[in-house]
Amino acid sequence: MQPLVILVGPTAVGKTAASIGLAKALNGEIISGDSMQIFRGLDIGTAKITVSEMAGVPHHLLDIKEPWETFSVAEFKERADAAIAQIAGRGKMPILVGGTGFYINSVLYDYHFGEADCDLAYRQYLQQYAIQNGKEALWKLLNEQDPKSAQRLHSNDTKRVIRALEVLYVTGVPASERQYTVDKRSMRYQAAYLALNLPRDILYQRINQRVDLMIAQGLEQEVRQALVQGVPKNALSMTSLGYRQMIQYLDGEISLEKAIELIKRDTRHFAKRQLTWFRHDPNIQWVEKLGKSEAEIEAELLQLTRQTLRQG
Repeated sequence: MQPLVILVGPTAVGKTAASIGLAKALNGEIISGDSMQIFRGLDIGTAKITVSEMAGVPHHLLDIKEPWETFSVAEFKERADAAIAQIAGRGKMPILVGGTGFYINSVLYDYHFGEADCDLAYRQYLQQYAIQNGKEALWKLLNEQDPKSAQRLHSNDTKRVIRALEVLYVTGVPASERQYTVDKRSMRYQAAYLALNLPRDILYQRINQRVDLMIAQGLEQEVRQALVQGVPKNALSMTSLGYRQMIQYLDGEISLEKAIELIKRDTRHFAKRQLTWFRHDPNIQWVEKLGKSEAEIEAELLQLTRQTLRQG
């Protein structure tokens, strides 16, 4: 079975820096597992790695779509599998890095998607919408479009709410539920599945600092440029954290100060949901960063990787 290293964790935890050290130690190449860094020109709001930060380590699945295009988890799985095969074919170690758990799991596990009445791009959009806005907001979306189905479903039942919205979107009428299934006991790769973590207060502080940096780097100008280029406000890329709130500001709905406040708050909520997603997976090995130097963190990641792959 093909070896694969996976590094996940909440936004702003420090995956980028750790992944570079890991890639150098393992003679690896990195595959981005971020659902928004696929879009060209959206660099600041997605905290996309810069060429200098790459430090010579090849990266894949960055800037592969225009910001007005859609992208599905099925397409990501196909592209990621191809990248893994190509990297391994060069004698390098593939390293999948990101915070979009749905994307990561689609590669690692054998997901089965129902083919009838499906639109995977729309499903992926709804997945992202739920992660960024919360389960209640997703349920309200269904309640606006199909109140009868909404009343049968609890707002916490995200999978069925998404499926109801998807079937309605594709067929125009309510339909019986068909959803993906996944067996987390069966991996498609021999994987060392690792996650970074920090205490919640420190993580939130890092998130606030990152948002301030994004503003200083020109997030407003990046959003303005995307809109000038004709990217629709309801495009998948514009639903991302930072872009959605900045559009509200540009539309005159809120002040810049309020937009920044909302970006920070919503990003903190997003990080909390990421942690909840990853904590449900028993195959993940967690590395706590508190009180450790970058070198110590990289050494621990490397030790866990080698130990796991050796056992496999």
